[in-house]
Amino acid sequence: MTRQPGGRMDYHTLSGTGLRVSRICLGTASFGVAPTEDDTTALVRGALDAGINFIDTASSYGNQSRFDREGVLPAVDRQSAETLVGRAIAGRRDEVVLATKVAEAIGTGPNDGGSLGGGLSRAHIMRLVERSLKRLGTDYIDIYYAHHPDPVTHIDEWIRAFDDLITQGKIRYYALSTFAGWQLTEAVLAAARMGATRPACHQTRYSVAKRWPESEVLPASNHLGIDTTVFSPLGGGLLAGRTDRRYAGDARWGARSYSESELALGGSFSSHARSWGIPENHLAVAWLLSKPGVASAIVGPESVAELNELTGSSTLRLTSEQVAAVDELAPPLPGQWD
Repeated sequence: MTRQPGGRMDYHTLSGTGLRVSRICLGTASFGVAPTEDDTTALVRGALDAGINFIDTASSYGNQSRFDREGVLPAVDRQSAETLVGRAIAGRRDEVVLATKVAEAIGTGPNDGGSLGGGLSRAHIMRLVERSLKRLGTDYIDIYYAHHPDPVTHIDEWIRAFDDLITQGKIRYYALSTFAGWQLTEAVLAAARMGATRPACHQTRYSVAKRWPESEVLPASNHLGIDTTVFSPLGGGLLAGRTDRRYAGDARWGARSYSESELALGGSFSSHARSWGIPENHLAVAWLLSKPGVASAIVGPESVAELNELTGSSTLRLTSEQVAAVDELAPPLPGQWD
């Protein structure tokens, strides 16, 4: 185990773009809930002061009922995460690589996006980018993600829409999120066929506890030269010793918390961290950043104190023996010939 010299933050150049992002990215899905609206500006500015220049949000974050918790304002009375981010970066916009997303449902109308499709229609993209720009208080978005694949919109439709937004100067790059390996490949090949800009990166869920991307998604992105950004790197607290929280794991957005097998994994992981004298959250992030093609880990601290606990994790370098030992805790699913 070593620490890279030169400060508390390390940076990575996104594949082929020349754009340098901090290897820790500030996630904002629960902004307005945890942290509360009053605490978001201090958290964002603390992140910037710590060297985090990468902020991740979405048109659907913050003020939706799936994020509701006891003791906080209901969704209808909360500001969107984009609005809170916009307030927090006012006066410091040039320090930020600002990413937001489009595709998830933002209402119940027939053209409001969502899992049934239409979230990547040209109409929805062009409508939502204007709303995001207004909320964020900026005239451009650095990285605009297709939040999820769209089962009904032709791929040429949404790639051209993103490419047009780049030409218009409203976004600098577009990217993909939660695509399967074959869908990621299809998008890169389609962009090449169309003479359009290729995606700047791909975002997926990945952690010691969720290693399924190693079977298809990561091999595809690495083969194509598309860097990966990772959400839920701490497993919602499982890999940070915070499993006793009421809103831990997927309960943060209205789903279940942890299974017994996940809790057992969390205990074994904590034992390894203690034996090496490494904070659990640092070990989880360092393990991820040791994997080929992983550019940045998107963390979601709920307070400035939690943010401060994470700074420095990007500069930790594990030995090959430590990486192998963590690998053995939760081996990926066997392949076709295993």
